[in-house]
Amino acid sequence: MLDFPAFDADNHYYEALDAFTRHLDPAMKKRTMQWAEIEGKQRLLVGGQINRFIPNPTFESVSKPGALADFFRAKAGVGDMRAAFGELEPITDRPEYRDRDARLRLMDEQGLEACIMLPTLGVGMETALEHDREALLAAFRAFNRWLEDDWGLNYQGRIYAAPYITLVDVDWAVEELDYAIDHDAGVVLMRPGSVYGPERRRPPGDPAHDAFWARLNEAGITLAIHGGDSSYAPYEQLWGLSGETESFRIPPLKRLLSASPIHDTMASLMADRLFERFPNLRVATIETGSGWVAPLLKRLRSVKVQVPGVFDADPYELFLEHVWVSPFFEDNVLALVERVGAEHVLFGSDYPHAEGLAEPTSFVKEIDGLSDSDVHKIMHDNARALVTPRPV
Repeated sequence: MLDFPAFDADNHYYEALDAFTRHLDPAMKKRTMQWAEIEGKQRLLVGGQINRFIPNPTFESVSKPGALADFFRAKAGVGDMRAAFGELEPITDRPEYRDRDARLRLMDEQGLEACIMLPTLGVGMETALEHDREALLAAFRAFNRWLEDDWGLNYQGRIYAAPYITLVDVDWAVEELDYAIDHDAGVVLMRPGSVYGPERRRPPGDPAHDAFWARLNEAGITLAIHGGDSSYAPYEQLWGLSGETESFRIPPLKRLLSASPIHDTMASLMADRLFERFPNLRVATIETGSGWVAPLLKRLRSVKVQVPGVFDADPYELFLEHVWVSPFFEDNVLALVERVGAEHVLFGSDYPHAEGLAEPTSFVKEIDGLSDSDVHKIMHDNARALVTPRPV
């Protein structure tokens, strides 16, 4: 579909069974992740509780890539999502989901020069452990070491696996960032949401976290914010929902509520003037869609006038300078390009997830009508630039 190799900003692996435990201190096992057979099924226990973020965390069998594409386009006649999954595949038949060299061979077939590689399970684990800081930090340090083992933070300049960072302990965050820098990482990863603290929750851009932001600013590495469990349970419980996050099994009310973790996260970064304080930061929002962008930009246009004297720079312009957005394929991608410019839109397929694209580069259909130059930016150049550290 393209006459040049593409750079996919949203690829995924399916975690190995020991992703969180291979490098874990055995003394932390019961407080972090462990496997248990319950009623004949392998269950993931996190902090001693059954975790349901991913219904099938062993990934013994997985859906075919793109199986839910029509469902997420809300096409009539698709029917129940569970039926839409179709026949599952044994993961043993798809080595490219867990093996980086097999994945490179597949990427060659798909016409992908490179990709940003992201977790499937990992983005749902911070919430489950945030009340036990020591366990949370131990689990994700172990996870990041597994990630380097199996995928590499920068494998042959083609696979950029993003280590996970939490700000619950800023010194730990700086140490993990230094680990990423030492291993030639092009991108690091956070979930959208506030940061747990024993006294109160803080926004990520709070000055209490400035040691991390200063180091990231100096290193010039991009921060990816990828959708996951954002600890929005208290808000959801206000509306009678359980607050439990379980992928794919989302009740209608939750789909219709207006709270948006990515909108709120980006709003907090702007309100805390993070990009004024650290002008070399770059943030890429991935698998959080683009429906939140227009409402936030509208508010940013207003807030500088309504709250005079707070901002030294126009927050609207700062957003356009420092933020890149990878829209869902079912979004109005052309409208996003019109709002933020082709230079700040990223192609992401979500491969090999069921809700993504079966053929990653088919995303180009969503930007039909743009100039060849703009197509090249979205399908390759923007992501390639983001995984290249930018000097201060």
